[in-house]
Amino acid sequence: MNQAIIWAALGTGFAFLMTSLGAGVVFIFRKEMGKNVQRAFLGFAAGVMIAASVWSLLLPAIDRTIEMGGIGWIPASGGFLLGGVFLTLMDLLMPHLHLGEAAAEGVRSSFHRTTLLVLAVTLHNIPEGMAVGLAFAMAAQHPEDPSLYAAAFALAVGIGIQNFPEGAAISLPLRQEGMSRFRAFVFGSLSGLVELIFGVGITLAASFIEPFMPWFLAFAAGAMIYVVAEELIPEANQGEHSNLGTAGVMTGFLIMMILDVALG
Repeated sequence: MNQAIIWAALGTGFAFLMTSLGAGVVFIFRKEMGKNVQRAFLGFAAGVMIAASVWSLLLPAIDRTIEMGGIGWIPASGGFLLGGVFLTLMDLLMPHLHLGEAAAEGVRSSFHRTTLLVLAVTLHNIPEGMAVGLAFAMAAQHPEDPSLYAAAFALAVGIGIQNFPEGAAISLPLRQEGMSRFRAFVFGSLSGLVELIFGVGITLAASFIEPFMPWFLAFAAGAMIYVVAEELIPEANQGEHSNLGTAGVMTGFLIMMILDVALG
C-alpha cells in the first residue's frame, strides 16, 4: 500500500502541477480569458470527467463487484447516487461563487468574492482527487492485474490535462477582481491542492474500505457527474456560440476515452 500512496501522490501531484501551470498564464495574459475560449475549456473539462466517470470508475466498480460475487449494478448505482447527494449538500452548504455569477451560493458568509471564486473551483476538485486516489489504491490491491496501474495513470493524465484550463479560469478572473498577479497565481494553484489532499487521504484509507471499493469508485463518479451537469456544461453553453462548448465536451470525452482504453 505504501507504493499506492506514492503513486497516488505522484498522480494527484501531477494534477496539482497542471493547475499551477494553468494559473501561471496570469503572468502572460493581461486580459480576461475570452468567452469562447472559456466555453471550450469548460466543455473540455466536462468531457474528460464524463469519460473518466464511465471508464475509470463505474465500469471498474461493476467489474470488481462481479469478481467478488456480487450484483454489479447495485454498488455502481448506489455509490453514484450517494456521490450526487454529497455534492448537492456541499453545494448547498459551502459558500462559493461561480464564474460569471453575481450572487454567491451556499450558506451566507462574509467571504470576499475572490475567496468565493476559489471555493467554487475547490468544490469540484474534491471528487477528481478522490477518483485518482481510488484508482491507484485499487491497482495496489490487485497487483496481479498490471493494467490497473496503467488505467490509474491514464486517469491522472486526463484529470491533469483538464486542470490546466481550470487553473487559468480561476487565476485570470482573480486578476480582474484587482488581485496582484502573484496572489492570483497562488490562489489559482491552491484551488488544485485539494486534489492532492483527498487523493492521498483516500489512498491511506483504502485498506479499511477495500470491501466497499466499488461503492467509493461509483461515489466519485456520481460526484463528478454532478459537477458536470450542475456547473460545467451549463457554463460552457451560455450565450452565443454554445457549439464551442459542445465541441469541447466531445473533444475531452474522446481524449479521455482513448487514454483509458489505450493504456488501461
